[in-house]
Amino acid sequence: QVQLVESGGGLVQAGGSLRLSCAVSGSILRVNVMGWYRQAPGKQRELVAVIMRGGVTNYADSVKGRATISRDYAKNTVYLQMNSLKPEDTAVYYCNARNTINVAYWGQGTQVSVSS
Repeated sequence: QVQLVESGGGLVQAGGSLRLSCAVSGSILRVNVMGWYRQAPGKQRELVAVIMRGGVTNYADSVKGRATISRDYAKNTVYLQMNSLKPEDTAVYYCNARNTINVAYWGQGTQVSVSS
């Protein structure tokens, strides 16, 4: 089992920045991929960014150049730094972990609201 707890969401003006954190606990050594997803009202959950065990990252086109995902193994935490935020970035952001047999775990989500 893997437990994920997100934090760092909030209300920010367009053009501002936020750093989301995801504290990871449990069977950490079996986690292969960590990621951030988001879900806006009335829309499907979508991938924002992922980071593989070796450090390879991948981003949605909508956030490329504005988002950075990183993982601190010493703190068992994954971060998502979001800059130049836009109103369309407003969503609930979820942390996701996948283990070596591709079982997925989700956090409870953290709300990010961007005002114009």
